[in-house]
Amino acid sequence: MATNADYTNEYLQIIDDLDGDIEGRRAAFSYMQDSTAIVHHQVVACSFLPRLFNQRSYDTMKATAEAAHRILCKVIQRYLDDPAYRTVFSFDPRLEELILLPRGYDALLPFARVDTFLNEDDYTVKFCEFNGDGSSGMNENREITNSIRPSESFQAFARQHKVAGCDLFEPWVRQFVAIYDTYRHKVEHPRFAICDYLENGVVDEFHIFAELFRKLGYDCIVCDVRELTFDGQCLAGPDGQEVNAIWRRCVTNDVIDHWSESQALIEAVRAEKVALIGSFAGHIVHDKQIFEVLFKPETQAFLTAEEIDFVEQTIPMTAFLNDADVNIAQIRANKDQWIIKPSDHYGADDVYAGVAQSQERWDELIDEFANGKAGCPFIAQRYINPFKTLTLPPDAGIENQPDGAVVTRPEWYNNLNGLYLYNGHFQGVFSRLGPLPTISKDMKGITAATIWVDCEID
Repeated sequence: MATNADYTNEYLQIIDDLDGDIEGRRAAFSYMQDSTAIVHHQVVACSFLPRLFNQRSYDTMKATAEAAHRILCKVIQRYLDDPAYRTVFSFDPRLEELILLPRGYDALLPFARVDTFLNEDDYTVKFCEFNGDGSSGMNENREITNSIRPSESFQAFARQHKVAGCDLFEPWVRQFVAIYDTYRHKVEHPRFAICDYLENGVVDEFHIFAELFRKLGYDCIVCDVRELTFDGQCLAGPDGQEVNAIWRRCVTNDVIDHWSESQALIEAVRAEKVALIGSFAGHIVHDKQIFEVLFKPETQAFLTAEEIDFVEQTIPMTAFLNDADVNIAQIRANKDQWIIKPSDHYGADDVYAGVAQSQERWDELIDEFANGKAGCPFIAQRYINPFKTLTLPPDAGIENQPDGAVVTRPEWYNNLNGLYLYNGHFQGVFSRLGPLPTISKDMKGITAATIWVDCEID
């Protein structure tokens, strides 16, 4: 079987044979500048070279993602059923209140993206973090794929192989409708809303999903959580019309931050007057302390031997950055082995890999964040060295460069693979890369299209 590196080298050779496929790269860059792949008012940085995955990569990712989903659903269910088990988590009382609100439909974790490091030599996997309904990236993948498909290099590669992208839109819309169909208070002609605190959301992506709901015959709006109103019987959007089901794109800590302004949504869920898909119970997997909880005896007591082995093989050692939970002196002294991050933030906010810090700076960070000094809990996690692959850096400025000045030499970038799960079914990959130890947009991170090569996928 050809490796991912074999496919990448073949693709790069095609680009080289086309003298850099400068025309294709300029067209792809122009497409992206006019695209809807916008995050926080900026078009995302991306590579002209897609991530190319073989059958073994697909099988490994699918098995890993779906096994993780089964385990996480067990944890959620135990939390909901067993008050004693809830004590293994350290949650704000308001979070516990939200988590325990009624759900009313079958799916415990409707939408998730589990971020992973795949070693493409031996196909071992380590998790970076778990994400629930606040996950995005679907539109980035779609637009970047659309930008490169017409290029001569992509077409030449596709003539030699069976290629397929990731369909991350219609399958979720259909799954959402199927989940709503299990809601015990469903109505015949439901009206849907996609809700977030819109200054934090990927709004262009929301509108694409809303239009797909409409094409399926379901009225759907995009609105800010703070625009919802509730009169005790009817949850209404800003237009005053009833909303029967919400796709929750807001992360739970944003709800806490906007607690008083979010009471219409909270009270409507409490009164079971709206289906919140997914429920606030998804916060259990979003909060990074889940990595520590998976190793606790209280959790392993209800996992199978196979599931315990899976946790041990895939979850890096994680602990709160407190004197009571971890040897902070050891973390200070061995900075390259650790990464620290907030337990309950998102967007790579305040994430620091020791390998990227001087010893002086690392000591300052430990002093700043250990033992809750920053006002919120931090975790320490064993640092996983990401797998490096060749890629082409972003083509910013290519529209004004002469052909001979365009960079055609690939560079080594770190990889992070976000595996999408739609009600437990592996649906595709958000392929992120970066030249620095932490892979994020703020750290020169980029996105690449995900392409399955010569794969049988379901």
